[in-house]
Amino acid sequence: MTDSDGQHGLFISFEGIDGSGKSTQAKRLAQSLRDAGHDVVLTREPGGSEGAELIRKLVLEGDPDRWSAETEILLFTAARRDHLEKLIRPALAAGQIVITDRFADSTRMYQGLSRGDLRAQVDALHDLMIEIEPDLTVIVDLDPATGLARALGRGGTEERFEGFGEDLQRRMRAGFLALAEAEPRCTVVSGDRSPDEVAADILSRVAARLEQRA
Repeated sequence: MTDSDGQHGLFISFEGIDGSGKSTQAKRLAQSLRDAGHDVVLTREPGGSEGAELIRKLVLEGDPDRWSAETEILLFTAARRDHLEKLIRPALAAGQIVITDRFADSTRMYQGLSRGDLRAQVDALHDLMIEIEPDLTVIVDLDPATGLARALGRGGTEERFEGFGEDLQRRMRAGFLALAEAEPRCTVVSGDRSPDEVAADILSRVAARLEQRA
């Protein structure tokens, strides 16, 4: 992307409900692009920088009601700002392809919709502190029941949002699909296929974008 700071790399985000397979696909895309000779930075949110990783533990672990939605918005925005300053902007300025597993759209969905309509607050903070959007957002779409079963089956410690249950995942899916309708930067990929099929589909779309950019 290019903005007032002279950024000229390509910024790609992966979004989707929990268990959609987006993290696996972000890793596969990064490796495929590296194999093709591109300079790629793979990162994640919340996280991606030292300060943001500290905040990650605060927001993804513990009881579902540990934080209010308003507090979460502030925490996620703080993590994203540090991530942006320390990793994303420098990589883009160096002409690298940055692939992030989640970005601002996740906050728009999870905190903006999970416990009341707080989308306006999310967008206001984003405009004030973050300002940039990805060049391309890949939304990996999957049935919420399937995704939740996958996510809970991982048996990890970062299951705070999965603890809100299937209803939240259904609202998040609807939100991501509505976002895709409204934002030309978004492309929706069905996650209800083999990982190889999903990866090939995503790579073809990203390759087309790279050709346009060239």
